[in-house]
Amino acid sequence: MNAFRLAGDMTHLLSIVLLLLKIRTMRSCAGISLKTQELYVIVFASRYLDLFAKFFSVYNSIMKMIFLGSSVSIVWYMRYHKVVRQTYNKDEDTFRHHFLVLPCFILALLVHRHFTFIEILWTFSLYLEAVAILPQLVLLQRSSNIDNLTGTYVFLLGYAI
Repeated sequence: MNAFRLAGDMTHLLSIVLLLLKIRTMRSCAGISLKTQELYVIVFASRYLDLFAKFFSVYNSIMKMIFLGSSVSIVWYMRYHKVVRQTYNKDEDTFRHHFLVLPCFILALLVHRHFTFIEILWTFSLYLEAVAILPQLVLLQRSSNIDNLTGTYVFLLGYAI
């Protein structure tokens, strides 16, 4: 196992745990960009499409399920939980995130290792992950009050990339 990959996985996992901790304990998603979380669902869904087709290791399979499941659960909390969704500030989260998806996909079609369906989706997920934090950064710039958990989450998320 690559030490850098392990460090990146653990840092990203810690950022997710902090975010879920904030949402569950404070019953709030204030300061969190739903658009960034939706982009991460797309990133992990396209990257881990091979989860059921190809087995690499137990660690790999577990981390894929954790990243995908936690991303979906964060989006669910922010969209559908009756208390948490009321704390989401739609007026500050105005980044047009859908404009990031198509350019990343076109870039993946043009710049990739092999022209296969799985490889294109995997490459697309890399490009999209590189810009997925932009809506969160714009939201933080517009927001006047950033709590410690949100700041730490963004720091760890940026550090994991």
